[in-house]
Amino acid sequence: MKTRLLAFVALTFFLSACATVEPRETHSARLAMAEAIRNEPPGDYYIGRRYYKQDYKFWGYVRRPGQPWSTAKLVLMNEQEKYAPDREIGKLGSDNNTEYKLYGELGETRYEPASNGFYPEFILKSYEVRSVSPGNIYRTPGATDPARRVIAQPY
Repeated sequence: MKTRLLAFVALTFFLSACATVEPRETHSARLAMAEAIRNEPPGDYYIGRRYYKQDYKFWGYVRRPGQPWSTAKLVLMNEQEKYAPDREIGKLGSDNNTEYKLYGELGETRYEPASNGFYPEFILKSYEVRSVSPGNIYRTPGATDPARRVIAQPY
């Protein structure tokens, strides 16, 4: 009994000492991204980050200018007025992790069966590419791998 208690205490101490420290470069990049977001001009547009997954039909994350990625919504793309960028060129998912300035509006909530989730639709009217290699917005390693069946949340 004493051995188990001692092992439990030792394991608890060991695990509490294993804190993950963010590398300085990552921390600096996140601070710079937060500053850039704060300086985005207000307007009637959204910032979108394509989050392509082979097995799911959502489009990606969308947030208002000046708002952090933690407030972004995972959306389905309504392409009745305008095709999404990857569909427009006929290469589904080719723009994974690309950042866009999106013009349009959030619509109704829709069901996406593969993820068994409900997501708002984004009614796309037009878009502009902001960056093809933006900074990381996910804590989950490998979050942007299209084959991984993980739905990561941005921070």
